[in-house]
Amino acid sequence: MRRYSLYISLAVFSAPSFSAGFQLNAQSASGLGRAFAGDAIIADDASIVAKNSAGMSLIEKPTFSVGGILIDSQVDISDASYTPISGSTQNIEDFNLDSSTFVPNVHFVLPMEDSPWTFGATVHSNFGTDVRFPSDFVATEFGGTTALTSVNFGVSAAYQLTPQWSVGFGLDAVYGEGEIYRAGLLTIDSDGVEFGFNTGLAYVVNEDHRFGLSYRYSPEMNTEGDMAMTGVPASSLNVPLPDIVEFSGHHQLTTKLAFHYSLQWVNWSEFDALTSNEYSTPVKEYRWKDAGHLSLGATYVLSPEWTVRGGYMYDASPVDTLTSLSIPDTNRHWYSMGASYQMASDHRVDVGVSYILGQETSVNESLTTVASSHIESVVGATAWLVGIQYNHTF
Repeated sequence: MRRYSLYISLAVFSAPSFSAGFQLNAQSASGLGRAFAGDAIIADDASIVAKNSAGMSLIEKPTFSVGGILIDSQVDISDASYTPISGSTQNIEDFNLDSSTFVPNVHFVLPMEDSPWTFGATVHSNFGTDVRFPSDFVATEFGGTTALTSVNFGVSAAYQLTPQWSVGFGLDAVYGEGEIYRAGLLTIDSDGVEFGFNTGLAYVVNEDHRFGLSYRYSPEMNTEGDMAMTGVPASSLNVPLPDIVEFSGHHQLTTKLAFHYSLQWVNWSEFDALTSNEYSTPVKEYRWKDAGHLSLGATYVLSPEWTVRGGYMYDASPVDTLTSLSIPDTNRHWYSMGASYQMASDHRVDVGVSYILGQETSVNESLTTVASSHIESVVGATAWLVGIQYNHTF
């Protein structure tokens, strides 16, 4: 099928999700190094435009940031048993799903001289998952391929109301693509563009303490393409994306040491099912619950050239009573560290590394579309994320 020309090489955004659900935390290497703690208010580079448009008011000079994060993940499937439509229950040998991909991002923030206005633009991804089971996986109706991709093209504006208060607003064009395959049961290859928005607040208590609050409305992706479920053709797929609310704080404890935190809420209950306008029943039900993450981090200035940072995040899974092997999700612990090197007054390079440890969870899934089959397994996940970013001020 036809692909939008704007996608070009951004197919690299087809990433394995390694935040809860299929959310991606991959907007900056600086954020990665502190487990994204304080992301909605720190504003130490142009990536603030992707998290809280109001925080752009804290950027004093035109700033450009570009980088990417390499995600190397492993999902372990163990203690699996499969009951086919006909035949007896069989045990499945333990195996893992390995995946590696690079997720780029680019941001620009432009303060208007002698004006309370600041403008920004960003290209990044907030959602994506790419789960591909081996072709010889015996439970084909539960494995196969589940790839959901999004690319966010955003423009934003911030207005400084007072020395303490700023507000922000942004518009987002979201390109979404879905590829789902279950042998003999389901084939989907569709894409589309929808529009969302974001808004935010920034409050500066003084030069050492500030807070940020942001809200992002994520649209339901109505995609079109080629699709068939149990041999019945269709042309549309609807993928509901969740809204996101984030509160962040930043506190400069000494001239060298700062502490940050973020509390993020994700409206995952919106992601109840994949549907098509041409089918009377859902393509796939998920029935997730609202979830989010709590992250804590710190930054320490070693010298005029070097800054180091670290952080921890607890990332809660939205999976409720209905579990699925196609998007194997667990609660996650992020352990992060990073550094910045100031090459000159207007050039800086950031690096960040996170190790993610997912808790083991049980999957118990049945299929009754045509006849009844069932699978049970234990799922665990780990990942390494490595990011690099270049920042330039003008």
